[in-house]
Amino acid sequence: MTLPTTDEIILEAQHVAKWFPTQDQRLNLFSDLNLRVHTGQTLAIVGRSGAGKSTLLSLLAGLDQPSEGQIYLAGHQLATLDDRTRADLRARQISFIFQSFHLLPELTALDNVRLALEIRGDRHADEQARHWLSEVGLGNRMQHYPAQLSGGEQQRVAIARAFATQPALLFADEPTGNLDEETGHQIIEQLFDLNTRENTTLILITHDPELAARCQRCVTLHAGQLHEATA
Repeated sequence: MTLPTTDEIILEAQHVAKWFPTQDQRLNLFSDLNLRVHTGQTLAIVGRSGAGKSTLLSLLAGLDQPSEGQIYLAGHQLATLDDRTRADLRARQISFIFQSFHLLPELTALDNVRLALEIRGDRHADEQARHWLSEVGLGNRMQHYPAQLSGGEQQRVAIARAFATQPALLFADEPTGNLDEETGHQIIEQLFDLNTRENTTLILITHDPELAARCQRCVTLHAGQLHEATA
């Protein structure tokens, strides 16, 4: 698959390390980890369970801070930003899709998507939420609560919520992990179709080699380092 021609870097990790103190020593998860992602690319991060993929996602998204090294998002060095500024940057630049959907159970599908837009101060939140739910095929399920929706439908709500904010960067953490094979395939087709149409940068964490192969780049997290597959 051809890589995008833009030279703009949306995300970069430089010499990143992450460790956790234990009772008598230090647990090193990453050391001298480097990554550069250009605008519009699709990147899969794979690795065994416990390798630290979700922790790496948290670092790249500015939800956690590295023990050493620097992470730059949209030209901003995350370590130099206070919590409020970092949160505002995430709200403007990033969306997430999670394995467990992370929908608010007391809100309808429409309200789950609309809330994400209202937090950003979008004056057309209701109109946009309805548009994106229709885009993912849930135009007739907007007033249903998550408990009234199938797993695939809940993930479609999560996809609508993610794209409704028009993020520059989308993180998807095992987006098909709670779905059966057929539903998971449908979700992935929709995710990649929308991602291509919106020209969003996609970073996908997955155990599924077939899913990883859909991305333009694939890196494996192993022994605290990223190893990029070559064609």
